Amino acid sequence: MDAIGKIDSEDAGKLVVRLMVGGLLLFHGISKAFNGVDFIVKGLAAHHLPAFIAYGVYVGEILAPVLIILGLWTRLSGLVVAFDLLVAILLVRLPAMLTISRGGGWAVELDVFFLLGGLAILFLGPGKLRFGRGKGMAS
Repeated sequence: MDAIGKIDSEDAGKLVVRLMVGGLLLFHGISKAFNGVDFIVKGLAAHHLPAFIAYGVYVGEILAPVLIILGLWTRLSGLVVAFDLLVAILLVRLPAMLTISRGGGWAVELDVFFLLGGLAILFLGPGKLRFGRGKGMAS
């Protein structure tokens, strides 16, 4: 730790949150990269929205999570993740808001987890354990 400096529990906690939210959401983005976003295009069409919006999911579920994991543009990336999940909830998951899943959990708990995780990252920032050392909204 001498070469890095003092690492406190707050910075370690921020790293855990970044790895948890960014790492787990990245799996969803990779799945969409391999399988496409046709189902999102159909959902957008049902709401009379243009199909090109579906490609924003790659920013929200691949680019932003990678940046979060690395600690680069972390706050902005947290906002992007929160917005991505808010849109997903409003366009797709809203009917499930008051339902319980077969396993006994809230039907939208994973979506809400990522939305709130993105907000937490927005408010907390990256901590000291990151690649980027910028200030303000970008860090």
